[in-house]
Formats: sequence, structure tokens, C-alpha cells
Amino acid sequence: MKAARLYEYDPGMNVQLVIEDIPAPTIAAPDEVIVRVGAAGLCRTDLHIIEGVWKPIMDPHNTLLPYVMGHENAGWVEDVGSNVRTVKPGDAVICHPLRTCGVCLSCHHGHDMYCDHGLFPGLGLDGGFAEYFKTNERSLIRLNTGIVPLDVAPMADAGITAYRAAKRAAKMLPPGSWCAVLGVGGLGHIALQSLRELCGARLIAIDREPGAQVLARDLGADVVLDGGPNLIAELKEITGGGAHVVIDFVGELGVENICWKLLRKGGECIVVGYGGRIEVPTLDLVANEIKIGGSLVGDYTELVELMELNSDGKVKMHYTPYKLDDINTAIDDFKNRRFTGRGVIVP
Repeated sequence: MKAARLYEYDPGMNVQLVIEDIPAPTIAAPDEVIVRVGAAGLCRTDLHIIEGVWKPIMDPHNTLLPYVMGHENAGWVEDVGSNVRTVKPGDAVICHPLRTCGVCLSCHHGHDMYCDHGLFPGLGLDGGFAEYFKTNERSLIRLNTGIVPLDVAPMADAGITAYRAAKRAAKMLPPGSWCAVLGVGGLGHIALQSLRELCGARLIAIDREPGAQVLARDLGADVVLDGGPNLIAELKEITGGGAHVVIDFVGELGVENICWKLLRKGGECIVVGYGGRIEVPTLDLVANEIKIGGSLVGDYTELVELMELNSDGKVKMHYTPYKLDDINTAIDDFKNRRFTGRGVIVP
């Protein structure tokens, strides 16, 4: 099969994925499923993998390369193991990014992303930047009638990561409150739509890119700001003291030390983007009684919920498709923000 493989890590992002023919995956366990990839989302985590940000955690001994990246996958079931009962060949599916065991305590609680024995296709394990990839039955959700893999693939990670943060925020956002969303990219634009469905808060979208600002307005943001040097003062004047909740989908490039300053007293900052380092004087934490916490990828149930919102036309993925042969162009376009929403790789 044709696949795009990473052969080396490079902090300068000067390496390219290699397009080549490799053996297609085969069933090796009774719960496994082979998926014919219909589309695979291109994620900022993919850029961080190439940069080597994940190497100390994922590949400390440099033994996993080369491998196929791609963890936001949707397609059609190609083959199934002997114990698989809920899907069959030909079914259109979206794949939760984590292959979970189903028997650890975290899985029993429904916290798939904390699975003690989870495997993550695309992060050190062959993923979906290929014609086929292997996962397990527990990760699959059949698509509703009329939904095609290309339209939803990035929701497997970008979608549920944004939805999880929005769902958490919505519990703290009664009508009349303010929520600021930093970064209206692949995750942020899903969060805006989800927040609009989950709560009655007033929404502020913040992004420096004109295309992202247009998208934010189209998606119903009440206020759109460009993130200029007077952002903090501007937002506090608009909101009368600061946002009740800030969701930071950037988490680096200096934004991580602006996000918490946008809060009003008693506010909470939910950090989703990563790569930077937050520095907060303890006096600010105490005097303003603010909270700062991270938010991980959503669980299986949250992906089910998001797919229902998508099926009803309430949350849609905005994307730019690229052929697998053009994946390096897609990566370069992503780095340089030449598209809004998400880039999607189509084998």
C-alpha cells in the first residue's frame, strides 16, 4: 500500500515525509479491524512529532522510526478479527484516536484517554497517512447515513478535543457570561460551534489571521479580536472585567502567558494547545482566585455526541483536502497558515 512515513525528527521542520509502498496491515488479534482510509486529518501534534517534541515520551530510545503518522482517521471497514461483532466490511466509520483495552479501571469509568494499556496509531504506531491502517473494534463509531469520511475525519481528534473543552467550559457559562476562544484553527472553530450549542454565553474569538477572523464571524462569534498588543485591555473593557472562561488552543508562541490574564476574578483558563511554558505569579492565582488547567483529547462517548451534532448539521468541520502524494505541501501550508480550519489527507 502507499503510505507517508517519518524517517527522522527535526526541530527545524526541514525533513519531509517519504511516500513509499509498504506492506498493508493484517489482522493479528481477534478484536482488530483494518480500515480503508477515506481521509486523515493533519494535526498540529503531527508537526510537533516531526519537530521531536514528543520524542522523549514516545520514542526516547529512537527505535520506532520509520513509521506512518496520522491519528485523525475515518474510512470504511476492510477486514475484521474473529471476535468483532459491531462493524462489518463496508461500514463507514470514524476512529477514536486511542486503541483502548476496555478492562482497566479508566476504561470501565469511560475515561478512554486514560487507558492503562492504550495504543495511539499515528504516534509511534502506524497510523492513517496511508491507504489502510489497523485499529480495534472499541475505537470505531459507525457514521450516520449521508455522512462521508472526508467530512468528519479530523473530528476524531481535533473535534473531540475541542468539544471536550467546550463541554467543560459550558458548565461554567450561564447566559450573559463571557467565553474567550484563543485560536480559531482546526480546534477553535469546532469549539465555537460546540459552545453555541451547549451554552448561552457570549463568545469572543481571538486570532491574528484574517481568514480565521472571517470564519469566526461566520460561525457566530459575538466579538472577533485580532490579538493585538492591547488585547488584554480591550477584552476587559468589552467584558466588564474579563472572561469567565478562556480556552487557549494555541498554548505557545507567548499566547500561554496571555491567556490567563484575560480572566476576571474567579475565572478559569482551559489550556488545550501546548508547546510553551506558563509562568504565573502565585499572588495572581490567590488574589484573583483564577484556575488554570489542561484538557486532553475527548473520550469515546464525547465522540459519539459530537458525531450526533455533526449529523444534525450543528457542528461542521471546515477543511482543505490534499492528496496523499501532496502531504508535504499540506504540512508546509499548515505551518504557514495558508488554510483555515483543518487540512485533510485523502489517499
